[in-house]
Formats: sequence, C-alpha cells, structure tokens
Amino acid sequence: MALNNPAFNSPAFQDPKAVQTYPGGSQAANLGSQTQFATAQRAGTDAASQAHLEGMYAAPPAGSVETGRMTVEDTVWKTLGLFAVLIVGAVAGWVWTMAGVTPANPNPSIAPWAIGALGGFVLSLVVIFTSRKKIRPALIFGYAAFEGLFVGGISAFFEMMFEGIVLQATLATLSVVGVTLALFASGKIRASKRATKIFLIAMVGYLVFSLVNIGLMLFNAPIAGGAFGMLSNQSPLFGIPWGVLIGVFVVIMAAYSLVLDFDSIQQGVRNGAPRQYGWLGGFGIMVTVVWLYVEILRIIAIARSSS
Repeated sequence: MALNNPAFNSPAFQDPKAVQTYPGGSQAANLGSQTQFATAQRAGTDAASQAHLEGMYAAPPAGSVETGRMTVEDTVWKTLGLFAVLIVGAVAGWVWTMAGVTPANPNPSIAPWAIGALGGFVLSLVVIFTSRKKIRPALIFGYAAFEGLFVGGISAFFEMMFEGIVLQATLATLSVVGVTLALFASGKIRASKRATKIFLIAMVGYLVFSLVNIGLMLFNAPIAGGAFGMLSNQSPLFGIPWGVLIGVFVVIMAAYSLVLDFDSIQQGVRNGAPRQYGWLGGFGIMVTVVWLYVEILRIIAIARSSS
C-alpha cells in the first residue's frame, strides 16, 4: 500500500513472505526459535520444550531488542530521534541564515536553504535506492541534518517577511499530523486501493504542475508573476486566491500520504520485518512531514500577502 512514498517500497513493508529475503533472513526476524517451539508443541512429546513455551507466553511481551523485529514503539523512538536531529539542524540553519543580516545588508543568506535542499535530495535518493540491500542509519541521520538546514533556512526567510509565520505553520503541521495519527489509531481512517489510486493521479498531476510552474518562473513568464509563480495568482475565486485553494488540496494529499506511511509501518510490523527497518519508517514519515510543513508555510504566506 506504500505507493506514495518511495521509502516504503521495500518488500519488508509489502510482502509478508519476503521475510526470508530480508538482510539476515529468518534469523534476523527471530523466526527460527519460534518454529522449533511450535513443532515441539504440536508433537507433544518434548515436555521440556512444552514447559519452555508456556513460560515464554507467561513472560511479559518481548520488545524489538529481544526479538530483533520491527515494532511500532521502536519505530516511534527512532522517528523521534530523527526529528531531534532535524530540529538541531533547523536551529543551525536559522542562525546561519540570519548571521549576515544587518541594517546595511537586510538580505538573509540562502546558503543553508540551498545546501540543505540539495544535500537532502541526494541523500534521500541514496537511502531509497540502497534500502533494499541494506539499511544505513547514518545516511538517514545525514538526511535529517540536511533537511534541518533546509527547514531552518526557509523558515528564517519567511519569518523575515511575515513575523510569526513559523509558529503558525508549526502549530498547523502538528495539528494535521496529530489528527491524522489519532484517526488512524482509532481505525476511523484507513488507506484503500481506490483512494490510493486517486491520490497517485493527483500527486502526479501536482508534480507536473509544479515543474511547469518552476519553468515559467525561471523564464519570467507573465502568467507566473509573484513569489510563488502561478500559485501566487491574485485572481480570487470567492475571495480566496488560487494558491490557497491548491495549497489546501495539497495539504489533504499530504495528510493521506501520512495515512499510507502509518499503514506501511503497521504492515512492516505484521510482516515481522527486522528491527532496522524502523529507521526506514522514520525516514518515510520525516519526508512527508517536511513536505506538509513547507506547504502550510507557503499557504500562510500567500494568505497573509493577499490580505
């Protein structure tokens, strides 16, 4: 079901039978000992093994460290660790962006923004294309650091133009993530094949539109006037700029992308994926949340600039 986020294209999140081909095979997923216990139980001839099995079930549930398998709790902690790195990087990016700003030079540096975006893009490709063979947490931490530079740089840039916008965008992002997670955890919202197909079509359409918009902005086309190109079009529809309407639609897509991310992690846990795939789950969520934050930041900027 993880068709939206390339981070979840690994068989660990899709094919329950692929556990035999994971790095480390069935041993990494700790399946060998359970097979032996199950055999002894069915045979009913080995009293010692039967007692061992009963004791195992009576003991507290084993975590990811004991089993070597991916769990929701372990993935949550890994995700929080990655976001901690992102926040540190964001602070560094913010300070770097504002370091050269003076009354004589009011223009902030775009270096953190550019370096973070380029570095994050390159590392994300490396992580995605190498994850089928080996999960490298160091690369994922590097991605988080570069994304932090990007987020901090772009946030400082927008804050200079619209005071208080970063706090507004942060609270809105946390609200969307929190509500989406709560609805998913309660079972009130789930990913479906039909909704995912519609999402993919909309996503491809938005990507094509974004590329066209960037091209028009580079060539200074009249239709792409404004800081956000066609997305900053001030021709209102019912008093709301087109950029805001499109932005709200993209936020809905990002929220559904989060649902797909949560569903993929849940599927990985059910498949008995090795513990290291929790890093890939955290990486996928970070990609979606950063996209959501930047989109909300842009929506608020358009709304405030047109008011």
